[in-house]
Amino acid sequence: MKRITTLLAAGLLAVGLTTANAQESASSMSELLRLIEQGQARDSQEARQREARFRQQQSEQQNLLNQARAERTRQERESARLEQEFQDQQAEIVAARAALDQRLGALKELFGVLQTVAGDAQGRFSSSLTSLQYPNREDFLVELGSKMASATELASIEDIERLWYELQREVTASGNVVSFPHMVTKANGEQAEEEVVRVGMFNVISEAGYLELNDDGSISELPRQPEGRFLGTTDDVMSADSGYVDFGLDVTRGGILGLLVESPTIVDRINQGGIVGYCIIALGILGLLMALVRWIALSSDSRKVSAQLKRDSASTDNPLGRVLAAYESNQQADTETLELKLSEAALKEMPGLTKGLLFIKVISVVAPLMGLLGTVTGMIQTFQVITLYGAGDPKLMAGGISQALMTTVLGLVVAIPMVLLHTVVSGQSKKIINILQSQSAGLVAQHSEKHG
Repeated sequence: MKRITTLLAAGLLAVGLTTANAQESASSMSELLRLIEQGQARDSQEARQREARFRQQQSEQQNLLNQARAERTRQERESARLEQEFQDQQAEIVAARAALDQRLGALKELFGVLQTVAGDAQGRFSSSLTSLQYPNREDFLVELGSKMASATELASIEDIERLWYELQREVTASGNVVSFPHMVTKANGEQAEEEVVRVGMFNVISEAGYLELNDDGSISELPRQPEGRFLGTTDDVMSADSGYVDFGLDVTRGGILGLLVESPTIVDRINQGGIVGYCIIALGILGLLMALVRWIALSSDSRKVSAQLKRDSASTDNPLGRVLAAYESNQQADTETLELKLSEAALKEMPGLTKGLLFIKVISVVAPLMGLLGTVTGMIQTFQVITLYGAGDPKLMAGGISQALMTTVLGLVVAIPMVLLHTVVSGQSKKIINILQSQSAGLVAQHSEKHG
């Protein structure tokens, strides 16, 4: 009934559209009637064609529905068959595992231990220095561990013997010092094949010094080598062919060596002193040079004065000789005039004998004061860091504290030798001055007795 009503509505709509179109194109009533009849005939033919297509499509949809229902039935039967087959196979697996456990017996514990040992060996070999010589053994251990974890494979006698061999080789290699070629990453990033020496399980070295084992199995030079006394032992090992050689061994496998590398050198500590530290060192070098020059000059004058004491004639190449020359040129003068002339000659020698001593003394006093200045500036810097970032991280305060302590140390290091050098040089100068004064007094007394 609904279908008929729909067709009638469609027909009426078609007639209405046709009538409207006809009214627009018809020129008379007869022409309009003819056009309406043609439109009704054409609409009836189109309606019959649509009905025929609908019946054909309905038949096709019914066929597709029947095919889908048949496929569903077939799939349901296949699903039931697979479920039954799965249950049967599960039962077979349970029975097969029970039979396997029964047949393995004590071997099951052996394979469990074998799997544990293979896993431990894999972790140990990956971080061992012997992996540099034997790089492919980890693949075997991974394969053996996978085989032990599987329920379908068992380890063969060859696998067990090879695992024992690898463990035995690791133990033997841990006590050997071996030289072999290997690729080394240098400190500048370049790679080159070099002759390296593995010292047991602890260190690997080359001509450049100590090397480190990276996570990827490669080896590289340390960014900075430890002190020279440790590098000397590496040179001895590299050049030795046999026998016993002293070597700086790191039993922690890199821990102690890392601390030695991170510890600051003398140059690093001097750099921590900053500008004040450099000024103290420059002042100390200048004072040292001045003290050495004056000590050499005074030592030469002292030898010449000692030689002059043994001679009868005066020589003008030394202070005492010049004083004696003044005496010889004024022997005819009275005692007071002679005394004044000798005092004048001795005073002329005083600037040359005391030159530079005051400068050395000033350095010995100024150096610790400059160290105190560096201490104050370093503490100011530390307090500024604490104000900005707080006192939670000691590394932030280490720079200022290092400057504060190092400038004090540098000031004392410069001041103490300067005090000693000033004492030595000043003593040498006073010794010559005392000789001049005593000889002058003796000459005056001798002249007074002669002309008295």
